[in-house]
Amino acid sequence: MAPEKEGRPCAGYRHGPPQEPQRVTGFLLALVVGSAPASSALYQLHLVKASTARAFVPRDLRLVEAFGYTLGGMFLARYHDSPAGAFDELVVIAGIVWNPPTSCAWAARVLVNSVEACRHGRKEVGLPSHVATFSKTEASALGDEPLAKPNGFLSVLGIGSTVPRQENRREIEVSETKGSSTKHLCNISMPLTGSHRHHKWMGPAIRMSLPSFSGQTEDHPDLLKYSCKVECRVRPVKPARVWNPRTSEPQECSDGKMNSVGSNMLADSDARSQSISVLLSKPIFALEFSSLRMHVDAPKIVAPQCKKEVGYSST
Repeated sequence: MAPEKEGRPCAGYRHGPPQEPQRVTGFLLALVVGSAPASSALYQLHLVKASTARAFVPRDLRLVEAFGYTLGGMFLARYHDSPAGAFDELVVIAGIVWNPPTSCAWAARVLVNSVEACRHGRKEVGLPSHVATFSKTEASALGDEPLAKPNGFLSVLGIGSTVPRQENRREIEVSETKGSSTKHLCNISMPLTGSHRHHKWMGPAIRMSLPSFSGQTEDHPDLLKYSCKVECRVRPVKPARVWNPRTSEPQECSDGKMNSVGSNMLADSDARSQSISVLLSKPIFALEFSSLRMHVDAPKIVAPQCKKEVGYSST
């Protein structure tokens, strides 16, 4: 089947977007065309092994990589209001893909604690959405704070550069649910240093457009593209700590590739394990989004270009 030209609305929008725009939820999860109310989010970038990211990227798309790594990470958001009600979302970002003339992040897995949001993500936007629980607690822990005036002699000895301090943290345990079955995915811990809590500077107000790819799933075999227009205040924050004490590393086949079902799709258990590998990769930068509002256009079918990894050589 020949790829269709860009511009055709995807399934669910065959007659174009609704005449009355409604509110949309999600950085990568567009429920309907429209704009989302003010919400908050953490956008964290990780260095992800290219071999891990390729397990999720469709074979006919190019992976942007350098020295064996691509740029992935996670997007953790809390939406205070939406057509599906208030809910949480964790987007696991495998890496960056290139389909001329646009490069976009590719979602490895989307977790939401809303059945309606999950259904729309799969059926309308072609996302790998799954229902999950987000168990949240607040706890105090000891952290390290740099001395205002470091002692040079103690620093040489490797001591005295920091002092312990009590730190309030939010702990989030994310578990996938399917019927009566629950499978633990990860734990996320981040300091409660939000501007709304301590009246700190919220960061500059910005506007940006974030094009996104989706599709090539069982529900949407075509490659889809949509644009997410974002208005928010943004500031750099300390990266969240992510860990998984319960799940073993994914098993590889003899050819070095992950076990898969079909020609272009990971088995769900392997996809979950590889998603954990993405989350456990090295964080390099994190941004806090506050007063977050979004407008998401209806996804359109695009034609994938021939596959070729985009990378840079050290020579």
